[in-house]
Amino acid sequence: MIDTPKARAPRPILITLAAATLTASLGISVASVLLPTLTRSFSATVSDVQWVVLAYLVSITVAIVSAGRLGDLFGHRRVLNLGLVIFATASALSATAPNLGLLITGRALQGLGGAILIALPMSLARNLVPEERIGTAMGLLGTTSAAGTALGPSLGGLLLTWGDWRMAFWLLAGFASVTLVLSITSISRVSARDSTTLRDLDCPGTFLLMIALAAYALATSGEAAAIPISPAVLISGALAAITLFVIVETRVAAPLVPFALLSNRTTGIGFIMNLLVGTVMMSTLVVGPFFLAFSLGLNEALIGLVMAVGPVVGALFGIPAGRLTDRLGARRVMVIGLVQTVLGLLCLAFLPRYLGVGGYVAALISLTPAFQLFLAANNTAVLADASKEQRGRLSGLLGLSRNLGLMTGASVMSTLFVTVLGTGNVEQAMPTDVAHAFSMTFVAASGLALITLGLAAYSHAGRSREAPGPAG
Repeated sequence: MIDTPKARAPRPILITLAAATLTASLGISVASVLLPTLTRSFSATVSDVQWVVLAYLVSITVAIVSAGRLGDLFGHRRVLNLGLVIFATASALSATAPNLGLLITGRALQGLGGAILIALPMSLARNLVPEERIGTAMGLLGTTSAAGTALGPSLGGLLLTWGDWRMAFWLLAGFASVTLVLSITSISRVSARDSTTLRDLDCPGTFLLMIALAAYALATSGEAAAIPISPAVLISGALAAITLFVIVETRVAAPLVPFALLSNRTTGIGFIMNLLVGTVMMSTLVVGPFFLAFSLGLNEALIGLVMAVGPVVGALFGIPAGRLTDRLGARRVMVIGLVQTVLGLLCLAFLPRYLGVGGYVAALISLTPAFQLFLAANNTAVLADASKEQRGRLSGLLGLSRNLGLMTGASVMSTLFVTVLGTGNVEQAMPTDVAHAFSMTFVAASGLALITLGLAAYSHAGRSREAPGPAG
């Protein structure tokens, strides 16, 4: 069984969990900078090579809930180690791929390992880290996720300078291998349930949820997916699959997603808030570059530097956000983070129009810590009262809700920007029109953040009525 928190020093455990999160995050970001080189290496189109990124993201989205469930059934440590083995093997396959098809296959397998590396660190932290340091652990995981996002393009660029694109995947294989050694040596064995059988896996529910998530992921990928099925058909397929999933889940003995979990106010609202904040977060990545390029007139290098401010600030503020959560309580910090998110989004909507690049950077510096405050607090709140049998599943659902938010934001917020702009060809638009569309998009984003704040207040009020006392 698990050692008690006091029986083992948490620092080696935290380092291991942070390394797993960093590995999965690098898997997303390091590949993006390789795409131009891959088009030349394989004589492929942009739409073709974008599947190197899409295959990884879709795999993670499809598998992340099942990854958490497997951890609950067979032991979080055991499944985490399996995920690291899959990730390292798939990275080696990608590094040696002789053609683009095999590279994309390797990336899809890598995403299956990445789903485990995203889902299980939170549940392992909840199991193995002392109660008074849970917030700090969640903040550290947020820091390493942001650090991976910030470091990936830079590492990929350096590796392209020193060698070729294959070195990036060998690097990922190395990260996963080192993390596997850390996991084996620092995390105590976690026993699986003795009664685990194939019936506990809920195969019909898992299959239907995967179909629904894959259809939704492809529908929100826009033109990058380059598949001969319209988004409307994919969304209809996703809705049909999720309807069947709900029917199946109400009838099986061991459902993948027990609806009792979602009916819990703290848990259900926590997932909805995670999705909304993920949508808002993605708007800074998909809309910001258009404003910087076509309204402020920055070149690609300067845009990259400005856009890197967010991940860098996020990496620096993750651990302080976690410590603040431990000190003040998850619900207070959640409200603080959401209030700051609303204000930060309004600053991003208007400051750059009057102060230029300086206003944009100042708004990011204000906004990014707010995201970290919310994520650390919300993850802590959702997992705080969860039983050991449910923590992996809840961690997977947290990762899924955030991924769904990111995909929704990529589609919906960019569509809103284009709608306000009035043309899909940004190059032909006037700089003032681009600035106006940018502002209106982030005013709408601030409205989503305000709705999220209202949900947090509603959840907090319900909890206070159920159990009067201090928040957190």
